[in-house]
Amino acid sequence: MSSKELPPTEAASLSISVVVYRPNEALLARTMSSLAQACEYVRERVPGFAARLVLVDNGGLGDVSDAQRALSASGVSSSTISGHGNVGYGRGHNLAIEQTSSRYHLVLNPDIDIAPSALFVALGFLDAHPDTGLLTPSIRDDDGGLQYLCRRFPTLTDLLVRGFAPAGVRRRFSARLARYEMRDVITESDPLWDPPIASGCFMFFRTEVLKRLEGFDPRYFLYFEDYDLSLRTHEVARIAYVPAVQVVHHGGGASRKGWAHIKMFGVSAFRFFNRFGWRLW
Repeated sequence: MSSKELPPTEAASLSISVVVYRPNEALLARTMSSLAQACEYVRERVPGFAARLVLVDNGGLGDVSDAQRALSASGVSSSTISGHGNVGYGRGHNLAIEQTSSRYHLVLNPDIDIAPSALFVALGFLDAHPDTGLLTPSIRDDDGGLQYLCRRFPTLTDLLVRGFAPAGVRRRFSARLARYEMRDVITESDPLWDPPIASGCFMFFRTEVLKRLEGFDPRYFLYFEDYDLSLRTHEVARIAYVPAVQVVHHGGGASRKGWAHIKMFGVSAFRFFNRFGWRLW
């Protein structure tokens, strides 16, 4: 039986945290709309399902009342945490994680479109595999292409070439980068167990696992907090890549966001390698 055919066995509670800082209002509205549809899909099939969204405003959040009303109509309650300033991505999510008592928690970017059936399939998969603590989905780009966001442990060379080298140089390292992105084992149909690193744009956790890990390491302001959390998750639970859970990601890399992001990327990379070990090649 495929993961598409495994409905949740019982009603479950889901909390969702979205951290924003000067968000793209159109993308955030799309994210919240797709979340409403995905939660409604579950609610129609699983009586008793309850969901709650926590928007963490690190600064610059506009009026989202229309999107919140759409969520409410789909049975999703919502609230906003604000006034704390720009504390970073991981610490922002931790503010929401600390106050949740749900069975499952979804760490979600504000630039993700969720397929209508995605949450239903994710809940069914986790119900069927109680040793799984974190689920990561099939992530596509704007053109429908598969984004290979599961990772093997990186070397400094991998990060520099993938993130900052010109296209001609990246082509010379294509085989190496393909291995780092797990292209040899990631498919569009079959689940993959225990990828070393999962993307932080959509991390579907058992809340008890996330609480045991105490959420994200707050020492990362931006970048690599998902690498760190993924590696620590392996110590207490399994991670599963489930391609039947599908989302679209509209995000971009640090090199395309200016020097401030490049600096943050470098600082976080240094912290990550100092913690988990340096690999240059």
